[in-house]
Amino acid sequence: MRSIFQRFLPFSGHGCSAAFLAFCFLCGAPSAQAERLKELASIQGVRDNPLIGYGLMVGLDGSGDQTMQTPFTTQTLNNMLSQLGISMAPGTNMQLKNVAAVMVTATLPSFARPGQNIDVTVSSMGNAKSLRGGTLLMTPLKGADGMVYAIAQGNMVVGGAGASANGSKVQINQLSSGRIPAGAIVERAVSSPLGEANTLTLELNASDFGTAQKAVDAINRSFGAGTASALDARVIQVAAPALAEARVSFLARLENLDITPAQAVARVVINARTGSVVMNQTVRVLDCAVAHGNLSVVINTQPVISQPGPFSGGSTVVTQTSQIQLNQAGGALQVVKNGASLADVVKGLNTLGANPQDLVSILQAMKAAGALRAELEVI
Repeated sequence: MRSIFQRFLPFSGHGCSAAFLAFCFLCGAPSAQAERLKELASIQGVRDNPLIGYGLMVGLDGSGDQTMQTPFTTQTLNNMLSQLGISMAPGTNMQLKNVAAVMVTATLPSFARPGQNIDVTVSSMGNAKSLRGGTLLMTPLKGADGMVYAIAQGNMVVGGAGASANGSKVQINQLSSGRIPAGAIVERAVSSPLGEANTLTLELNASDFGTAQKAVDAINRSFGAGTASALDARVIQVAAPALAEARVSFLARLENLDITPAQAVARVVINARTGSVVMNQTVRVLDCAVAHGNLSVVINTQPVISQPGPFSGGSTVVTQTSQIQLNQAGGALQVVKNGASLADVVKGLNTLGANPQDLVSILQAMKAAGALRAELEVI
């Protein structure tokens, strides 16, 4: 009988499934690994900011927007030409093939200064067939406040390729989006409140009272009692030096402190669209008996032609004949024994021989019966 986790990986070999099961056994180990504080928390005020802009991509090889269907491309081009001193007669119908309207997105990192370069992503918003080989014209990138923080321009790198002829088409990867490495220049810096007070605020990535207390204990052991205090399950307040150079050294030491996070809440995550089931290492099951049967219906329809006899004056009639088969697999009662670790849980569920879709229903029923010690989360 194949493992249920082998069915999770239908395109993989037995070696891959065995490696996955070995990973599950390792995850079931009770010992927790220490992590650096920078992986568990972030410093309030040290954050990235999304940027967005609208621009034109030119120089395409006849694969641009069809301007009759995307009038905003023509309007944008007219506005750009008028700023360059070129006026078009009203009502001019421009048949463009090498121009495409695009959205440009980027992330402004923390502490970025004017003159620095950042990467940008360019995505087609019209019906352009491909942006390969295009050049992005100067595009202002704005933040949520409407201010311009960067200017993007340059030649785009597209990771796909494609060709079409006589109705046939072949394509590899995506042709309607790409990236411009270092394609934007920062024009405005975002002020950071990092050096405006004598205290810093750490925010844990996940709220947990145990992890917050362990972080506070580690900070106080390293820098002295009273340096850190937990305000709640996520926020930790830390006393920091007032001078900027001393604060940088302090944060460098702080981020590299080793913290052993508390065990997470037992949780089973179910993807209702793909049938994937993922459990963390704290999931436990109690002794229970499970019976689950599969019901399948197969309908086979074939055409039957009724041919009238000669000189009968009748006409040929085509009818459909259907055969229906109903199969119900055996639902024998199976015992799932108490599991003290993730490895035991996997072993017990494998005895059921259920596919991933059936396992979703089984886990929900086990939760309702009180035999599954975990939270069920459906995504």
